[in-house]
Amino acid sequence: MNLLEVRALEVRYGGIRAVKGIDFDVAEGELVCLIGANGAGKSSTLRALSGLFQAASGAVRFRGRDLAGEPAFRRARAGLIMVPEGRGVFSQLSVEENLAMGAYPRADGKIKSDRNRVLELFPLLAERRHQTAGTLSGGEQQMLAIGRALMSRPTLLALDEPSMGLAPIVAGRIFEVIRDINREGVTVLLVEQNARAALALAGRAYVMESGTITLSGDARALLADPRVREAYLGEAVQA
Repeated sequence: MNLLEVRALEVRYGGIRAVKGIDFDVAEGELVCLIGANGAGKSSTLRALSGLFQAASGAVRFRGRDLAGEPAFRRARAGLIMVPEGRGVFSQLSVEENLAMGAYPRADGKIKSDRNRVLELFPLLAERRHQTAGTLSGGEQQMLAIGRALMSRPTLLALDEPSMGLAPIVAGRIFEVIRDINREGVTVLLVEQNARAALALAGRAYVMESGTITLSGDARALLADPRVREAYLGEAVQA
């Protein structure tokens, strides 16, 4: 069953067509990645899905519901949660206060157990729970941004370039947590420039180029595809 269905999605910035009528699906429980070069339209796609930017045309259906005209906060309350590029933590608030902001719309009795699970996933955040977010390292801020998103209990977690600017060992830990989150039942849509890591992690993948989807299919098959290896993995492939 498809949790997310995108049809003929187009995003414009003035006269520039950043996303040119793309179609894709994400089934419930999947981990799907969207890869491509800088400027391919990946982040613009996520912003349109989350409601942070209004699509010029096309349809986005989430849990069978048409999201046309829905503001970002309603999409988030429906379970479509985005971790933006650049993390976007509240720099003057503590780690605990940032996590509490993620749970702000909730009124159930599982907030404390969810917070404990986030701190279990990210032990460094547990050590820095009273520290202000602005004093954390880039990797710790990324952990906090993901943790805050998890506090919203997402049905679909959309991540925009989570490894950007991080040391390889930190990025590796982030990818491990994304895998664990998915295994626990959260559907994940991952936008990532590190194509090798993303394809190794995902079940299915879409490749974007100049605002269009040029390839799609099983992530491991795409990882072995000579076109992907040459264009996105930096490998010279002989004919």
